[in-house]
Amino acid sequence: MEYLDFELPIKELEDQLNKCRLIGEESDVDVTETCQNIEKKLKNTRKDIFKNLTAWQRVQLSRHPSRPYTLDFIKALTKGTFMELHGDRTVKDDKAMVGGLGKIGNQSYMFIGQQKGYNTKTRQYRNFGMANPEGYRKALRLMKMAEKFAIPVLTLVDTPGAYPGLEAEERGQGEAIARNIFEMTKLKTPIITIIIGEGASGGALGIGVGDVVLMLENSWYSVISPENCSSILWRSWNYKEQAAEALKLTASDGKKLKVVDGIIKEPLGGAHTDRDKTYKSVELAIKKVYSDLSKLSTEELIKKRMDKYANIGVFKD
Repeated sequence: MEYLDFELPIKELEDQLNKCRLIGEESDVDVTETCQNIEKKLKNTRKDIFKNLTAWQRVQLSRHPSRPYTLDFIKALTKGTFMELHGDRTVKDDKAMVGGLGKIGNQSYMFIGQQKGYNTKTRQYRNFGMANPEGYRKALRLMKMAEKFAIPVLTLVDTPGAYPGLEAEERGQGEAIARNIFEMTKLKTPIITIIIGEGASGGALGIGVGDVVLMLENSWYSVISPENCSSILWRSWNYKEQAAEALKLTASDGKKLKVVDGIIKEPLGGAHTDRDKTYKSVELAIKKVYSDLSKLSTEELIKKRMDKYANIGVFKD
């Protein structure tokens, strides 16, 4: 298991506990009480660390290499019913953006989300979860298909941003994202958006306009990453912790600012520590939200969605 820098006290105690158990197994010495004391200390240390996480520490957790990605969630939620659909019918199939049909229980959904890789080879294959314009155009094609057959759309956001390369700009990156935002505001089917990891910039917004937007507890959602914000304001990445605090990018910040509608709790230590529990929490949240949205007429759905985004950032002096 990989540990982040702030998790090192947990690693030290787990190493001590393993050594203690090994001594007990290999000798006649009774180490039961010692092991119990270490276990108690480990439990308290884990609680103390994870109940007081800073914004930057949550950013680190959202990028944990063992954290479940979009296809992990889709596989767990659909239980083998997922059928991936490919291509934008114009340029090519963007591997950073995945989508297709699947069922959660008896209800069909159009799943769309950014996919990262698990190792160097697959990260390059998935372009590190950064979609090109054809990825957003593929997403829009699938949304329009879902609209045609009255299937709700479920988007899973996990991207450090849209791909900023020259070729992406040549093919209209900004227009593709803007078109998606425009079309999603008036899509005639329910849209549920869940930020499962990183939700950065227009890369997230390109599939992030939802009737209900939820965030996993240790995900983040912001116009820019802390590192890039730090490099712009301070000309250095050394102030990324300060930038993370200032950006108000955590789930609790998003809920307070009414940028998101709800937070899905994660197991203590992050989604990767108990994947099954995380998948179950996400599934229950989706079912509850869809149950409410399915009661609305198309006109009510679109009006509420437009009103929701028109009112973000409004305040009274």
